[in-house]
Amino acid sequence: MLNFNTNTINKDEWLTPPWLLSRLGSFDLDPCAPVNRPWPTASRHYTVLDDGLSRPWKGRIWLNPPYGRETFRWMDRLAAHDGGGMALVFARTETRGFARSVWNRAEYVFFFHGRLRFWTVEGKEADAANAPSCLVAYRREERPFLAALQQDGKGILVERARPGLMSLETDTLFQYQPLAA
Repeated sequence: MLNFNTNTINKDEWLTPPWLLSRLGSFDLDPCAPVNRPWPTASRHYTVLDDGLSRPWKGRIWLNPPYGRETFRWMDRLAAHDGGGMALVFARTETRGFARSVWNRAEYVFFFHGRLRFWTVEGKEADAANAPSCLVAYRREERPFLAALQQDGKGILVERARPGLMSLETDTLFQYQPLAA
């Protein structure tokens, strides 16, 4: 089976599992879609050939950004976007980028039970990823989509007005100290 973790063929294009996309509602734009894809991720797509980071974004955005040094540039762009949407990234909660772009800016974070299996551009399921994944949303309108996934993980509301994390299911507030950017 193809392996997301030991990427020896230098592929950057690992696709969101189709079951997940089907449960998140429709998206207007995927600004970092693969050039060749076996299924649509949104109504419109930008690929690496289009430089989706610098192009205009409109509507609800689906973001499975390139993982690595550029991930949080994409996340910052989504955080600043007025049209809503969500991103699928590794749950690297200990990193400065996650603190700055997720903990300090997101409305909701959904953590999956276990590790996701991403797919290849040929439409084949790969091995499980080498890290846990999470969905990040920057607008409250995304809550119903994330709450509908509760059998697949746990969602939290990032409550910046009162420092803490709030469960999407119970509205229970868990206290924490915000991280400095």
